[in-house]
Amino acid sequence: QVQLVESGGGLVQAGDSLRLSCASSGRTFSDYAMGWFRQAPGKEREFVAAITLRGDSIYYANSVKGRFTISRDNAKNTVYLQMNSLKPEDTAVYYCAAKFTYRTQTYYTAQHDYDYWGQGTQVTVSS
Repeated sequence: QVQLVESGGGLVQAGDSLRLSCASSGRTFSDYAMGWFRQAPGKEREFVAAITLRGDSIYYANSVKGRFTISRDNAKNTVYLQMNSLKPEDTAVYYCAAKFTYRTQTYYTAQHDYDYWGQGTQVTVSS
């Protein structure tokens, strides 16, 4: 079993930055590809960013490309999402997710690929 705990959300103004963290426990963190998803009010949860086991391949949704950066620190069992130039449309609950894999160069963008999910952290961007 893997436990994921997100933190770092909050209320910010448009143009500000936030860094989300997702701390993992329970299993070997470096055995899991990681992803970030978000769910805005009244909308379905959507993919944001994904990263491979060692962090050498990364993929972003078009809506956040150039503004968000996903990274991981396997020594700290943590994945991060640096969010810059935030927009009101980035307002959502942000979730991290973990996918057990042996594939070192594969990232995952589909929700059904992931095995474990955090409880989410709220990000609100005011205009």
